[in-house]
Amino acid sequence: MVYITSWDEFVERSVQLFRADPDSTRYVMKYRHCDGKLVLKVTDNRECLKFKTDQAQDAKKMEKLNNIFFTLMARGPDAETSEVTGKEQMDAQPTKKGRGRKQ
Repeated sequence: MVYITSWDEFVERSVQLFRADPDSTRYVMKYRHCDGKLVLKVTDNRECLKFKTDQAQDAKKMEKLNNIFFTLMARGPDAETSEVTGKEQMDAQPTKKGRGRKQ
């Protein structure tokens, strides 16, 4: 098994793999505390995609991937990509300015 080095490529190919055969696709996360490594694996028994990292900041990326898979599982594999990634949800949230008191 070969590890994919690019996060964006891993997400894109994982979503394609899930959409091709949602009933037999599995998503596995494995964290080894002693090594500080996180391994993500998506497989459908024919193709296996793996991503390995030791960066703490990649935990947020993993959370976004979980949300993508949860959305695909709930809405079906034909869900729009923009719906899946939640881009419009991020754009709709107002940004806070400053840390002053509320009036």
